[in-house]
Amino acid sequence: MAMNGTITTWFEDKGFGFIKDENGDNRYFHVIKVANPELIKKDAAVTFEPTTNNKGLSAYSVKVIPESKYIYIAGEKIKLTSIKSYLVYSEEVPADTGIDKENTVLSVGILMNSIRPKASTKSDETRSLKKLAITTFQGTTLIFTADEIDIDATVKLLKV
Repeated sequence: MAMNGTITTWFEDKGFGFIKDENGDNRYFHVIKVANPELIKKDAAVTFEPTTNNKGLSAYSVKVIPESKYIYIAGEKIKLTSIKSYLVYSEEVPADTGIDKENTVLSVGILMNSIRPKASTKSDETRSLKKLAITTFQGTTLIFTADEIDIDATVKLLKV
């Protein structure tokens, strides 16, 4: 009968730890009994098969339940586990793309970066715009530009 529990202690260097089970008992577990050891960490939720060994209560067939993390990018809620791949690339766009100087409502920081004196923007000028494309397992591709989000900070979240 599988039980649920929480990892209370994890000695990574020694390869074992303890799980508090549904009854509040502590159970020993060893890394070789864990299906997905890369997810082991303190306070992680697990399922396991309860057993006893010569030292007392223990657990085998331990599975760490992956946390379903979401990230928010430009108002889109994206589940990290649904992201299949992502790509950062640059595209040449007309220098005045995407910035409607008359009706722009942006934070002051973005405003300062994005408003160039009108005189300097000739219509044939281009600028390199960094973009982030995220493809999900559902087959959707979402594209965000550096005008909308902090691409480097977002990529750090994706690498978790």
